[in-house]
Amino acid sequence: MKHWFLPETPDLLGALRAHVEVTGEGIDSFLAWARGDEAAGRAVSDHEHRADDAKRKVLAGLRVAFSTPLDAEDIYSLAERIDAVMNAAKNIVREAEVMAMRPDSHMAAMAEQVSLGQSDLVAAIGALTSDDQLATDASDAAVRRCRELERLYRVAMSELLVDQDLGEVMGRRELYRRFSRAAEAIEAVSERVWYAVVKSV
Repeated sequence: MKHWFLPETPDLLGALRAHVEVTGEGIDSFLAWARGDEAAGRAVSDHEHRADDAKRKVLAGLRVAFSTPLDAEDIYSLAERIDAVMNAAKNIVREAEVMAMRPDSHMAAMAEQVSLGQSDLVAAIGALTSDDQLATDASDAAVRRCRELERLYRVAMSELLVDQDLGEVMGRRELYRRFSRAAEAIEAVSERVWYAVVKSV
């Protein structure tokens, strides 16, 4: 009966890694959708639900954990920010469907940067507590993907100026802006990884 009185030690880092990995799978589907695979759009929604479940496991573990491998606030914030990346991708797909707009070449190029950035986040989260240098290097790489996405965003927006169809211009502009928000979500995770590493030194 002694085990009844022992503090619970859920694998919070394992749960956080599972969260970022299932998000990565969702972003893979998002990239496939942006490249023209309509069926992959439905998979994005499925992965978003799975990512929500993974996030809840992280938060549930935080409620009962006696001690945590990182500051509890950092784990909570990372889970919230990872969730924002998946939500950003889901919202792009939904908005495109509502406006009956297929992804174009600009969206495919920006989605590739989202995918690369998410892969960097998987590496960064995976290295937390075991390899601070890898965690921060991967976070920096994710930020560079965001910078490239912003460059692609500016190119895409500038090309809208030559389009004479007002409806097309307004719709594309909103979709492109949502990609910019996805980049901001990735960068927010990267910044929190850095913060968690600095605090643990």
